[in-house]
Amino acid sequence: MLNVCATVQGCIGGVSGANQTAPLMEKEAPMMKKLVSLVLALMLCLSCVSALAAEAWTVTCPWAPSGVAAMVNQKAASLSTTYSQDYVLVANAEKGDTATINSWLTKYTEADPQMCFIGEGMFGLTAILDPERMNFTYDDFEYVENLYSSIFVASARKELGLTSIDALKAYLEAGNQIMVGTNGATGSEAFLAAALIGAMGYGDQFYLIPYEAAQAVARGEVDIAVSHQSQILETWQQGGVDVFAAFDGEPIAQGPFKGVEGVGQYGYPYFRNRCFIFAKAGADEQKIADLKALYAQILTDEEMVDWLNNTMLLEADVMTEEEVIAHIDNVKNIVEEYYDLVAE
Repeated sequence: MLNVCATVQGCIGGVSGANQTAPLMEKEAPMMKKLVSLVLALMLCLSCVSALAAEAWTVTCPWAPSGVAAMVNQKAASLSTTYSQDYVLVANAEKGDTATINSWLTKYTEADPQMCFIGEGMFGLTAILDPERMNFTYDDFEYVENLYSSIFVASARKELGLTSIDALKAYLEAGNQIMVGTNGATGSEAFLAAALIGAMGYGDQFYLIPYEAAQAVARGEVDIAVSHQSQILETWQQGGVDVFAAFDGEPIAQGPFKGVEGVGQYGYPYFRNRCFIFAKAGADEQKIADLKALYAQILTDEEMVDWLNNTMLLEADVMTEEEVIAHIDNVKNIVEEYYDLVAE
């Protein structure tokens, strides 16, 4: 502002002195205030234009609005504007599972800025167990990214002393019957339990109890439970159960259950729970590539990774489409091999 005043002074004939400069500054002050206001208004307009230019993509979760997938969807959406000026992710949840996806497909075209979640439960389980519920196949979608992975764990009531996979096998070798609690009679947890005990050779000593697994084992109503890590965490922290196995190929690498051995280390079948993001088949290739790149940034964000690992007990796990298809095929193989144990 002093430079502006000096310039003005030169233009009016070299006026100098404190008494002459003060009135000049008083005259210029309103003009400068108007100029600053104009600049701020211009910046605000530019910001608004930028926001309006960003394309909003709604991401529909077909499960409970209070569930894990919906929560991760909201978190990812909140970070989208940090990494993109072109796209804004909008989290949506419409509970209904397969029915929600059936409706989603009829409601939108490939030109609509819409994505949805589908997991191995639909493509790997429902496709075999109840295919008539599905009005779609994998070919109806364009793969974008995998949002997260969850490693299921097996826990046992304390009285049994089952602290390892070998201990479970010894318990079954002794002729004991075992009641296993799972969330649903034919869900992922049920097939993982059947695959573990069936692969050990003791499928005839195995009884599935479709119940709220973590609560059931905590109350001693079942012998073991298969659940998400977050579901059994509090009971384990209180000393009510032993968490003795992870349904993965290696020991759990982080979090409160770090070091719990993976069933895959013993050659037993397993799969992770995953949440795939899809657009409709035929969607613009460049936009899909951009969205995939956006998710890659979100899923490597330090805040996001820390929240997934330490609050949700999940993992960021970006995947290629080839890895997705291999995952689905693995789930299908397990369902087909151990169907009789679960369906009995």
